[in-house]
Amino acid sequence: MPEPERVLAIVAHPDDIDFTLAGTVAAWTGAGVFVAYCILTDGDAGGFDPAVPRSEIGAIRRAEQRAAGAAVGVSEIEFLGYPDGRLTVTLELRRDIAACIRRVRPDLVVVSSPVRDLRSMYGSHPDHTAAGEAALCAVYPDARNPFAFPELAAAGLAAHTVPTVWVMSPNDRAEHYVDITDVFDRKIAALRAHDSQTGHQPDLDERMRLWGSAQARAAGLAEGRLAEGFLVLDTL
Repeated sequence: MPEPERVLAIVAHPDDIDFTLAGTVAAWTGAGVFVAYCILTDGDAGGFDPAVPRSEIGAIRRAEQRAAGAAVGVSEIEFLGYPDGRLTVTLELRRDIAACIRRVRPDLVVVSSPVRDLRSMYGSHPDHTAAGEAALCAVYPDARNPFAFPELAAAGLAAHTVPTVWVMSPNDRAEHYVDITDVFDRKIAALRAHDSQTGHQPDLDERMRLWGSAQARAAGLAEGRLAEGFLVLDTL
């Protein structure tokens, strides 16, 4: 599959990309691909330290995501600021994602799955499925339709058609895999940047290696390789 030139990853929370996609992002940026992030919430309902005031969590998590992005070569990150844990597929959310797509003008968008996986409660967080559905609606028809959300055109954001979407598939049922073995350390560095979320997980490296190994086996890669998996949608 040919490498894209411009990628936009759209997810619900800071750290969603880094658990499922950061290895692929590191491989892309290492090859000169431009990658941007659109994070729909500030993750303000997350965190495990009761000593940290809840009012400070959003700023902490935005800073962590910026550090995580830097670890894999990403500096353009937009936070839409929707409330963590209460994300729903509204016209306002679709409009704001469409605006981001029109600003970045990617040839590939990566999204979380809009479908609940009954074998993965973590992967089926309602914010994740809402983010996936809203992002797909923004790809088609909102971002490409010059008459959708006329306020975007009035603000100078011309319509943009995204030809391909990858849906993150962190299980063994993907249809396209990226070998991340050589950039796995950068994925871990990105995850460790989310200290409020991963600082209490001493087994993080091992867990990520197990997940990556399962993906690599599903891809038919050699023993010892690591991978991330996706479903590929033709959205042209």
